[in-house]
Amino acid sequence: MEKKHNGQRVIVVGTRQSALALTQTGQVIDDLERISREHGCDYKFEIKKIVTKGDRILDVTLSKVGGKGLFVKEIEQALLSGEIDLAVHSMKDMPYELPEGLMNGAVPKRVDPRDCLIMRQGSSLADLPRGARVGTSSLRRSSQLKHAREDLKLESIRGNIDSRIRKLETEGLDAIVLATAGLMRMGWEDRISASVPVDVCLPAVGQGALGIECRRNDEQIRELLSLYNDAETEIAVRAERSFLGALNGGCQVPIGAYCEIVGTDGGDRLLSMTGMVGTPDGETLLKESKRGTDPEQLGRDVAAALVSRGADRILAEIGG
Repeated sequence: MEKKHNGQRVIVVGTRQSALALTQTGQVIDDLERISREHGCDYKFEIKKIVTKGDRILDVTLSKVGGKGLFVKEIEQALLSGEIDLAVHSMKDMPYELPEGLMNGAVPKRVDPRDCLIMRQGSSLADLPRGARVGTSSLRRSSQLKHAREDLKLESIRGNIDSRIRKLETEGLDAIVLATAGLMRMGWEDRISASVPVDVCLPAVGQGALGIECRRNDEQIRELLSLYNDAETEIAVRAERSFLGALNGGCQVPIGAYCEIVGTDGGDRLLSMTGMVGTPDGETLLKESKRGTDPEQLGRDVAAALVSRGADRILAEIGG
């Protein structure tokens, strides 16, 4: 049932209730309000906060909570029931398979996909002292950072961005690892001590991008979101998500991927993608890079190359 106010359609936007989720949802709504005015729709928007399983369980690492879609399942249920009309997700939280009846309606322009360090001292990974204690909740980050610096002591921290930054002090850590995009969206770039190059730490699938999810049968919303979609970001993210799907991976296993457009080939966009699968201890880190013009095929090809080297066995052992 569509919600109306003075004859206008009210679009209810579902989101997690963290400061970052609300900030990025507010930015999306600002963009959609502008687009709807420009195209004579003039919709009204309102936010509905939804608590997800990943938000409720904060005392164990994400990899031990289990399951896929830890931060999206309850929001998707609200979409299917008609309680909300669209949802704003961090793309890296979205599982490959969406529920029947839902779709990614738009992938806005991506911001910096890299991970970054917030450090007590120094301005690069090399500046961390030997045996430094580094906080992260991500097996993907732990695997790659341990591979780059086997002396580092990776420690699990959970919570939203500001609570993790506080733990740098309260838990006596030397550094914490976060997604650069989240800090950028909060306007906290000045807190970043060092960016971690993608050749050292590949980002999570879709990191730096948002996914705007909607119902397939809602033509008005689909039309609005089509005007918001960034084609280049969408294509790159499709390749990364195809890779994730081919490996049947969730967002909490040591899988990373990054795809970018590097040129054209016969009129098609030429994509370059690197994917990785690693063991949590960083001892084994498998990487493959390929180029292609078909994003879904490219993702599958990179995944197949990694499987041929044993990636499936690594993921099976971890429970991915």
